[in-house]
Amino acid sequence: MEAIVDTKGVEITWCGHATFRLTSLGHTFYIDPYLKDNPACPAEEKEPKPASFVLVTHGHADHMADVLHTARDPKTKVVGIIELNHWLVAHGLKPEQSVALNIGGTVELAGTRVSMTPAVHSGGIEDGGAMVYGGEPASFVLEFAEGLTIFHAGDTAAFGDMRLIAELYQPDIAMLPIGGWFTMGPREAAMAAKMLGVKAVIPMHYGTWPVLTGTPEQFEHHLQGSGISVFRMHPGRTVGV
Repeated sequence: MEAIVDTKGVEITWCGHATFRLTSLGHTFYIDPYLKDNPACPAEEKEPKPASFVLVTHGHADHMADVLHTARDPKTKVVGIIELNHWLVAHGLKPEQSVALNIGGTVELAGTRVSMTPAVHSGGIEDGGAMVYGGEPASFVLEFAEGLTIFHAGDTAAFGDMRLIAELYQPDIAMLPIGGWFTMGPREAAMAAKMLGVKAVIPMHYGTWPVLTGTPEQFEHHLQGSGISVFRMHPGRTVGV
């Protein structure tokens, strides 16, 4: 039987890899838009829908390749760490679209509180064949007006301060990478889920390329007896409607 996840009316669409589209109170949020060249993204999601807000965890292309196109409407706001947003403004984002945070900061966006939290990874931006500094990698906590709190981990290893994120924000759902190699794999992601104290996990960042070998089945195995549900989504699926 498929796990059940209560989104409390927030619509969640997985676009493949680490890219999600969420809708709350009529506002659309993209997290880590990687669409056009994303082999896991279905054809109907390659062109981004009109967005109110775009959240970017770090500077790697498989998380920010389509930020500027997704934010093509000058009313769209882009939330990222200050160095990454500085780069985006230098490459076409209008300064008034930039919402530059740093880790520990919180901003309210149309009734949703967005907090930038740590990740253990790297954050360089490929720029003209060179790798430039893009600020520290981050994760996000989204506290929706509907009463749902989601943690999007970005790319990360498991780290002990996930317990602090749990204590501060009490997330209901975590979106966690499980593929391994560039991020934590299923065993480490299961530990992360337990530290976060969530009710359910949506696994991501797996299967996009052969090197990302972690699977939801392995993840479920490591979560046995924890009481945490693994909610498997296929790319293009929307829940909460």
